[in-house]
Amino acid sequence: MPYNADKMDLFYDYYAQWIKIYKDGAIRKVTMDKYLLTLTWIKRLAPDLKICELTRITYQKLLNDYAELHERQTTMDFHHQLKGAVLDAVDEGLIERDPTRKAIIKGKKPREKKIRYLNQFELHRLLSDLELGQTLNWDWFILLVAKTGMRFSEALAITPKDFDFSKQSLSISKTWDYKGNTGFMPTKNQSSVRRIQIDWQLIIQFSTLVKDLPEDEPIFAGGKVYNSTVNDILARHCERAGIPVIAIHGLRHTHASLLLFAGVSIASVARRLGHSSMTTTQKTYLHIIKELENKDVDLVMRSLSSLN
Repeated sequence: MPYNADKMDLFYDYYAQWIKIYKDGAIRKVTMDKYLLTLTWIKRLAPDLKICELTRITYQKLLNDYAELHERQTTMDFHHQLKGAVLDAVDEGLIERDPTRKAIIKGKKPREKKIRYLNQFELHRLLSDLELGQTLNWDWFILLVAKTGMRFSEALAITPKDFDFSKQSLSISKTWDYKGNTGFMPTKNQSSVRRIQIDWQLIIQFSTLVKDLPEDEPIFAGGKVYNSTVNDILARHCERAGIPVIAIHGLRHTHASLLLFAGVSIASVARRLGHSSMTTTQKTYLHIIKELENKDVDLVMRSLSSLN
């Protein structure tokens, strides 16, 4: 290690130094925050654990203690964030054997995550309540997300240049760092870089709205933006329209759900949403896919019963 680590050092102190040396400045802030949170949990769960005391048993106990308060996937992430530092300690001779070998990942039973979305009738009522004037506002933002299924940070990063009015398409190639307020950032993954088709009505509307705006500047993020601000505006529209209140991310779910119910393939929906694989789409919208499969079974049975 670039600092004089000793096997009698507290594991907490060693991990803090490891983060500072290897991670600080090399990873995105959101990822760095996860490492710092892991550091906090080490201090909470094993404040007196020394590097030399890291064995398979003490390491497993640390994972088990963490797992009592977290779901299995979160515990898996905790394990991965620890493992790099632990293996470096093994390489440096501070630990004799790899204590992470054959680690068992446990965790609380995942809470049932029920995604919130609107049906077609409810979405129509929401859009009818929007105040869409001659200048861009958050209501236009809500309409754009509803019709494209973009993530919140992706929609914030949209510039006039991203619209291709002749081909009725929108290019999604970046996000806006609304949390750190540092400007444009890369997309969530490579699959998130995509070009999606939009309807002619939306194209005509936005061609007028953005025609005099700077080509490379975001059309919505003109300063500090809070997710809660947009969610509050959306909630007020939902209440006025007499429909279930959803968050802005719920519009993304609504968009995907309507496409699936309309018979659009999972592969096409995955590409439009910018999912890294169809598996992500299938897991997220499993309940809708099952409902569609039940309809398909009914259709098959009706078709077969009509045969003589």
